[in-house]
Amino acid sequence: MEPDLINSKTWAVTSTVEKWDKAGDRALGLPPDDTVSVEDNLLVNEGIQLLLDLLIGAGGTAFNNANSYIGVGDSSTAASAAQTGLQASSNKDYQGMETSFPSRSGQTVTWKAVWGSSEGNFAWNEWSIANGSSDNTATNLNRKVASLGTQSSGSEWTLTVTITVS
Repeated sequence: MEPDLINSKTWAVTSTVEKWDKAGDRALGLPPDDTVSVEDNLLVNEGIQLLLDLLIGAGGTAFNNANSYIGVGDSSTAASAAQTGLQASSNKDYQGMETSFPSRSGQTVTWKAVWGSSEGNFAWNEWSIANGSSDNTATNLNRKVASLGTQSSGSEWTLTVTITVS
């Protein structure tokens, strides 16, 4: 049987890193010095299972403001649905949400986190949304492998992830 492409649903993801070379410029309302956007990602099995549990009221930790984190790491290991977190061995960092994130508008959910001048100072080759601040204690929703640049001390970066289901 042919798949019904007319009625198929999609999961569209965009991640955008805004980079300020000087920490504090973001708070002053200055535009970022650089912006990088990438599309797509991979839902991981543990994230799919938690989404389904939350959907049917079977329990689990929601991806709300108190529990949501975006993690970045320096691993370029290919994404696999069986992975349960960032693949970097040591250069990884999870940051909690900015006020009012995650948020939903229509069928789009947006997460946003900030890395200050002393956080995440390594090559950003992977990212994930998790419901905790550690690969050991959190459930990761997804994982994306893409070179987003290398953050250095003294700079400030934000990572915004939007997921649209349609």
